[in-house]
Formats: sequence, structure tokens, C-alpha cells
Amino acid sequence: MTASEQQKIIALIKREVVPAVGCTEPIAVALCAAVAAETLGCRPNARPERIDVRLSANILKNAMGVGIPGTGMIGLPIAVALGALYGDSSRELELLGGVTPEQVEEGKCYLASNPINITLAEGRVPKLYIEVEMHHGEESARAVIAGTHSSVVLLERNGRVLRGGEVVADADAVDADVVELSLRKVYDFAMNTPLEELEFIMEAERLNMAAAETSFGGNYGHGLGVMLRGGSQSNVLGDTLFSRILAYTSAACDARMSGAPVPVMSNSGSGNQGIASTVPVVVYGRECGASHEQMVRALALSHLTVIYIKQGLGRLSALCGCVVAATGSSCGITYLMGGGYDEISIAVKNMVANLTGMICDGAKPSCSLKLSSGVSTAVLSAMMAMEHRCTTSTEGIVDDDVDKTIRNLTDIGRDAMDETDRMILDIMTGKC
Repeated sequence: MTASEQQKIIALIKREVVPAVGCTEPIAVALCAAVAAETLGCRPNARPERIDVRLSANILKNAMGVGIPGTGMIGLPIAVALGALYGDSSRELELLGGVTPEQVEEGKCYLASNPINITLAEGRVPKLYIEVEMHHGEESARAVIAGTHSSVVLLERNGRVLRGGEVVADADAVDADVVELSLRKVYDFAMNTPLEELEFIMEAERLNMAAAETSFGGNYGHGLGVMLRGGSQSNVLGDTLFSRILAYTSAACDARMSGAPVPVMSNSGSGNQGIASTVPVVVYGRECGASHEQMVRALALSHLTVIYIKQGLGRLSALCGCVVAATGSSCGITYLMGGGYDEISIAVKNMVANLTGMICDGAKPSCSLKLSSGVSTAVLSAMMAMEHRCTTSTEGIVDDDVDKTIRNLTDIGRDAMDETDRMILDIMTGKC
């Protein structure tokens, strides 16, 4: 691997592994509202008189049932209101991290007199698409985020384009200048890049473990992490390394999905993916006495594996992101167990053989259940890999070639499950 390619991968990780406060879909909608409000220019002395929000089905699905940080409320309206009234777009996915109780009350008052119109975007749009249009008197502004959670691709004021142009439906496609990855390239990068070049990945450990500790001290979501750590049913699993991996991972998710105002390190636009690709590796490494270098390389391997798989899958799909993130953590754990490339390839195949098909039915407190399922499979897959017990090409969608196995997974999640995605949204919206 050339030094130039190495630097390109480092830049890729730094773009995809970033802090976020709250679930990234409603926060991205709040960010779009903040951009539109700043463009409209009516803050702080006036407020938008009308706000229209148009979303892709995947954004709507992931924003309907999740807590908004610092509000004690669920869903999009309060996120849009706070973004429009107080959001600072320069903070990107952390823009609601410092919201105050007074601002929340102001947001509630605004909603009482200014209902926000939230609809599905018409026509063919990217799976990640957010459009916010605001009016104040004769003035108007429109902002569009597409492709990634913080990419403002179109900005208008009074009908005049200030930035960007036509938004194409394949905006979710991977940038042409992103380095083409393979599992071998991911492994070689994580093992051979100078340690000082990878130290930044340890911020993921700090943020995501802190989120878990916050959860242990409170009452968030379904309390899965607290229950696994020492609840009345703890005698079922006992106090083991396995149970602690599950407890810490699900605890961080409990807090995040319930709207705890704590930052987590996300991966490829998802905080839960960031949690699932970080926490299991950290807990295993700490308990097994991994060195600092081993921990850094394990986390780099885990996070870059997730980025690699997401390049083929896309940021949003009907396939639950924990399938991908847990695959990354399984690679990191396998490395910490003493495995090399061959064992890591086996772990990936075992993950694909097991978890493929787990649906994403939106961001919500019960995501901690899915993360615990994914992470338990990650540990089992790593254990099997270290004994060279591998699912074979005669079994389902697994191929002898590990990269082809990954492509089989992403093809199913990206294309074959489109109709599943539509049915999920129909079911979810039909309940409302």
C-alpha cells in the first residue's frame, strides 16, 4: 500500500467516524432546518411563519420513534423546531448537544402555534434526502441535504440558487475519489499504518464507553444494558466477559436512542454503528489485557471494515446497520484473540451466514436488542474463527471469496430488500 493510498484511507475514516449527539436522522433534519433558517435570515428577532419538511422514506422511518436529545420528546417536530430556532449549523451533527430547558420550552410553544408540515418527498429521491423550506412574510429559503447526513447539496433564497443544483436520485453513490477497498486492504492498513497515524480512533473509545457509563447511571430506553449488568435476571448469563460486552454495548444504545444529551462516535452516519463497532472491541480488549497498540489497531480494523461494507450497502437501507457494525467488531475481536487475515475472513463469513436479513424498522429504543443480537453473534463468530470453523460456499449466500460474500450481503440489503423497506414504512405509518 502506497503512502498516498494510506493517507487517503485515513482521510476517509476521519470523514466517516465523527461525533454525533442523538440519532443522526432527526439530527440531520434539525441541521437542514438550521441551514434554512440561517439562510432565511430571520433569526434571532423573528421566526419562520411556515416550515415544510419533505423526507425520503428511509429518513422518515429512522426519525419517527427516537428520542431527541435534551427534550424528553420523541420524533421530528421538536427537532425541526429547535434546529430552526436555535441550531448552529457549524456544529453539524452535534448541533442539539447544548440545548437548554428554556429553548425546549420555546420550541414547544412554537409548535403549538406553528404546526410543521412533514411529508414524504415526491418523485425519485436518494434514500438519504432531507428538504426544508421556510417562509417569513415575503421571504423564503430552501435547503436540501442528500447523500450524507451533513452534506448540504442545495441552498435557495427567494427562489434563487445560492449553492448546488439538481439533486439526483443516486446521490447515495460512493464518491469517485474514495479509495476502493477490499478486506485484505482493510486488514493491511490496520496492521501496517504507523501507530501515531491511527491514534485518533481512540476518541471513539472515550465517547462510546462514556455513553454506556451514562446509561448505567440512569433509566434509559428498555434498560437492557442495566439488566444485563446486574438486574434481577443477571443469573441467566452471569457476570462474564460475554455478558459485559452485551451490557456495555446495549447500554450505550439505550442512552442514545432515548435522547440522552451525550455524544457518541458514529460510523458512516450512524451512532449505533459507531457504538457496535467500538464498544465490544474495547470491552474485550480491556478485559484480556490488550496493549495500547493492539487496541488502536483493533478499532481501526473494526471501523474501516464497517466503512468498506457500507460503501456497497449505502448509508440507509432495509438491512439493520448492526449487521454491518457487528461484523466490524467481530473482526476486531478476532484480531485481539490472536487471529490474522485468514481468521478474520472466517469471522466475516460466519457473520454473513447468521445475521443477513435482519430488518431496519427505524431508530428507536429497541435498537439495543438488535445491537445485543449482533454483538453476541460477533463474539461467537470470532470464537469459531479461532478454531477455523467456517461456513462454506455450499451454505446459503456465503462464497469462498470473502469479498464476494460481502457483496452478496450488500446486494441483498441495497437492492433485494427495497420492497421490504416500503412494507416496513407502510406498517409504521399505518400505526400513526
